Amino acid sequence: MCLTTSLFGHSFTFGSIKEVLAKANEEKSGDKLAGIAAETTQERVAAKVVLSELTLADLRENPVVPYEQDEVTRVIDDGLDKTAYARICGMTVAEFRDTLLMSDAAWSEQIRGGLTAEMAAAVTKLMGNLDLVYAAQKLEVRATCNTTIGGCGILASRLQPNHTTDSVAGIMASLKEGLSYGVGDALIGLNPVGDSVDNVCRILDAFYDFTQKWRIPTQNCVLSHITTQMEAMRKGAPMDLMFQSIAGSECSNRAFGIDIQLLDEGYAQMRERYGSKDCMYFETGQGSELSSNGHFGADQVTMEARCYGLARRYHPFLVNTVVGFIGPEYLYDAKQVIRAGLEDHFMGKLMGLPMGCDACYTNHMKADQNDIDNLLLLLANAGCNYFIGVPCSDDIMLMYQSTGFHDIAAARAVTGKHPIRAFERRMEELGILKDGDLAERAGDPSVFADGGR
Repeated sequence: MCLTTSLFGHSFTFGSIKEVLAKANEEKSGDKLAGIAAETTQERVAAKVVLSELTLADLRENPVVPYEQDEVTRVIDDGLDKTAYARICGMTVAEFRDTLLMSDAAWSEQIRGGLTAEMAAAVTKLMGNLDLVYAAQKLEVRATCNTTIGGCGILASRLQPNHTTDSVAGIMASLKEGLSYGVGDALIGLNPVGDSVDNVCRILDAFYDFTQKWRIPTQNCVLSHITTQMEAMRKGAPMDLMFQSIAGSECSNRAFGIDIQLLDEGYAQMRERYGSKDCMYFETGQGSELSSNGHFGADQVTMEARCYGLARRYHPFLVNTVVGFIGPEYLYDAKQVIRAGLEDHFMGKLMGLPMGCDACYTNHMKADQNDIDNLLLLLANAGCNYFIGVPCSDDIMLMYQSTGFHDIAAARAVTGKHPIRAFERRMEELGILKDGDLAERAGDPSVFADGGR
């Protein structure tokens, strides 16, 4: 294993694979803040050259957080498909990149169980943005809860009807508006202001009553802490998916108030109720490990890939990266946000997850809605499974900018994609959609003003 190369008349030597991974990363403000980024473009290129010549076995044998110190590392390594790993372990990262770009989806499906997070992160660092779009669009990942997400020609959406006081009336107003644009086929999912069990039950009951009354084929979820959802479920709350934000290290997961044992308990509870359904939902995002001082000197792309290695243990129905939510300390501007969104989507799908994206930004970042439109279109063409829909692209509770109901409709029209089929058929019955496009009653929430039909 060689960690030295000569370029531009200079010799570059790196102290570890972790350092190579960090310095091969595209420029990210979070890596600079951590003091691990390449200092020059030349050093970044040199790190990419060294990385390209490492084998996938080298990466497995040198996780960025040691096996003995971290339960996320242990989950990823212990869960490896040894047969799939044996097929690829001798490849260099460069060879793996070329094979991914040249091969069909069947090959990727056969080897994905043999990938560790460091392997996924490494090959991502050797890809340009177009490579990430091209490689990801070949990867089809399906999951089934009440409906099935993924598949050719499907672009789904999570309806996010957040409200500043968790007013059910306000929540339902946003829900009706979103449905009137054909949004909500992946999930009706709310981020609550209050994390109490009673509040979660109240909102879940409202979602369930509405979707039953109007026969809307979808899933529901309230994105409270997993312990709150587990208790709400014990009280009989009609919960389709169990949610939790996750990180790429044991230390950072503890900052979220979770560990593997707790995730296992939540998963077992859902499996006991729903059997073989895919019933977990995870959110991630580059930078969370640095913000909780749990990155162990590793770069944020590699730590993000470790989130996907952890999520894979639970066969989730949905995973999404909230790509620009944390702020400019981690992703400084639109260029970095777009790159991160493409990286996260590709890594998640490469590792077998039904990936979506909250294409978003905060108002103190050097980004605007045009930049998010660019990311939306890139990811839609990359085969992203779903996006977030909030009223007017502005989440008034979380105080950030995302994609709106109308943006998802436009992305479907531009790419020729459709909502999940069962949901689309119901929207057609209500006069909201026709052949995948907005129809006569689109944008009119009064469709839901009277009794269900």
